[in-house]
Amino acid sequence: MMIRIPRDKTNNQSNKAISDRQEFLTELTGRDYPHISSFSIDPQETANNIENFTGVAQIPIGLAGPLHIKGEFVNEELVIPMATTEGSLVASYSRGMKVLNLAGGVTTTLVDSRMQRAPVFVFSDARKAREFYRWIILNLKPIQAVCDATSKVGRLEFIERYLTNCYVYLRFNYFTGDAAGQNMVTRATEAGCRWIMEHYNGIDLFYLESNFATDKKASTINTLSTRGKRVVAEATIPEKVLLENLRVRPAHIAHHYNVAGHAAFVSGATNNGLQSANGITALFIATGQDVANVAESNAGIFHCEVTPDNALYLSFTIPSLIVGSYGGGTALPTQRECLEMLGAYGTGKVGRLTEIIAAVVLAGEISLAGAISSNEWVWAHESLGRNR
Repeated sequence: MMIRIPRDKTNNQSNKAISDRQEFLTELTGRDYPHISSFSIDPQETANNIENFTGVAQIPIGLAGPLHIKGEFVNEELVIPMATTEGSLVASYSRGMKVLNLAGGVTTTLVDSRMQRAPVFVFSDARKAREFYRWIILNLKPIQAVCDATSKVGRLEFIERYLTNCYVYLRFNYFTGDAAGQNMVTRATEAGCRWIMEHYNGIDLFYLESNFATDKKASTINTLSTRGKRVVAEATIPEKVLLENLRVRPAHIAHHYNVAGHAAFVSGATNNGLQSANGITALFIATGQDVANVAESNAGIFHCEVTPDNALYLSFTIPSLIVGSYGGGTALPTQRECLEMLGAYGTGKVGRLTEIIAAVVLAGEISLAGAISSNEWVWAHESLGRNR
């Protein structure tokens, strides 16, 4: 017998459709699901976010902080909502935030912003591919006009060209405003590719995405050239603050990161930090971001050094942080509440959200670095994060 999930073609988010799926699930598995089936949100609000809505996954939200952020889009102390099921995570980030506050706060700098889509064009030989490779740059303006016409916000800034064998890979780079923009750039690039196919003879085949945008995958090219937001968080922590709160000296943490950076290089990691994925994921879930983008957003470049007055300077660069302050899941009730808690919901707020996430990441780095360097890491998890 074929299993069919109940679906209402007219209104699949209706109370009856949801109830039918809940009953179907109970009959299929022989048990009730009281927690999945209990929710406060209006199912109609989820129509563009999920198919076959049946219930919710309730993830605890804890408050970390406060954290003093000194950025260009935010300059204040904030309490940070973090959604996670990992015990000790909120405590760890709160400890790092305390240390950074005692050091005067975190300075954040949004460096760059862009989103890509990367089609590939297939030719019968390399010389035909080379002709097309040269033609693209001569026709950039009409391609831009076609792409830009698909959106009120999105703007095609430039196209990167890569030729291998008989393939030409094009990385369309867009400005996407306050949206993360993957759907926006897909629509625009599809229009641009249609124009190219109509105006250039000799293309055997093209695919709208070649995997060169490395969507939802960590990659060297995105670490170098930015996908989403490139943002830096930095702070200088006096030795006294480290000793009194983390029980380590600046030289101990600097040496630890030297060893850890060596290991990251040997292992081929795209991140020489410690736990940026923890903070990013917890904030992504809380604020309605596409959590799969953590695969790219987790890439990070950490640097620290002991200053002449024996303080610890540390900075963390996130080269491909993919976030939006509107669109996607940001308008869902819980996620919107968390964004509004941060003052980061709606248009004109993506820079603020970007700086907040970067500052939180730095707090997690110094906290875990201190725990490992002082040999308190296992104790913290045993006392705070272990299910007994």
